[in-house]
Amino acid sequence: MDIERADVGDAAAILTLQRLAYQSEAQLYHDPTIPPLRQTLAELAAEFETHVILKAIVNGAIVGSVRAYCDGSICYIGRLMVHPQLQRQGIGTALMGQIEAHFPEAKQLQLFTGAQSEANIRLYRGLGYVIGATERVNDRVSIVIMTKPA
Repeated sequence: MDIERADVGDAAAILTLQRLAYQSEAQLYHDPTIPPLRQTLAELAAEFETHVILKAIVNGAIVGSVRAYCDGSICYIGRLMVHPQLQRQGIGTALMGQIEAHFPEAKQLQLFTGAQSEANIRLYRGLGYVIGATERVNDRVSIVIMTKPA
């Protein structure tokens, strides 16, 4: 697996991966109310101007992605996605590690996550993050505020 910075030419493949991940989450949690991803290709392409977007590549295919930006000592992370058939293979962990490496000045990470945040919180605790707080933004999105001890 390789982790690289994505560019706008990767936007269509990343959007396809995100849609697949959203569909899989709805099936995984047996929750048909999880809405499909509504982000457009133009909206994603615009994020390349403001965010660092990383991609995980296996056998030439994009199998994971994450986007982040840093404002001072806070790193804002969103849309950490891994292909549903490749879960639990360390792809998400590798992407998070590369975000940390890209923003070494970040003292706090704010992860924007889906409604099923309890599963995500267990995952990040398992990776060594300390969960400071969670905040429900709406019925579909939570923010998990976390730090990783040095």
